Amino acid sequence: QVQLVESGGGLVQPGGSLRLSCAASGSISSILSMGWYRQAPGKQRDLVAALTRSGTTNYRDAVKGRFTISGDNAKGLVYLQMNNLNLEDTAVYYCRADAAWRISPYWGQGTQVTVSS
Repeated sequence: QVQLVESGGGLVQPGGSLRLSCAASGSISSILSMGWYRQAPGKQRDLVAALTRSGTTNYRDAVKGRFTISGDNAKGLVYLQMNNLNLEDTAVYYCRADAAWRISPYWGQGTQVTVSS
């Protein structure tokens, strides 16, 4: 089992920055990749950025050039630096971990990011 705890959400003005953190505990050695998803009210949960154990990153087009994912899957840590935030970035952000020998991913409890003037 893997447990994920996110932190770093909050309220920020358009153009501002936030940094999200996610720390895993439990069977960290089983983690293959970690990432961030977000879900706005009335919308589905979508990938924001992902980081594999080998260091490969993947971003949704809307955040390329503004968000940066970093971390170390082997240590169960992943971060999301979010710059130049806009209103459309408002959502609950969830940390996700995909582990070996498990079909369904692990999810954190989510952290709210609100971009508002």
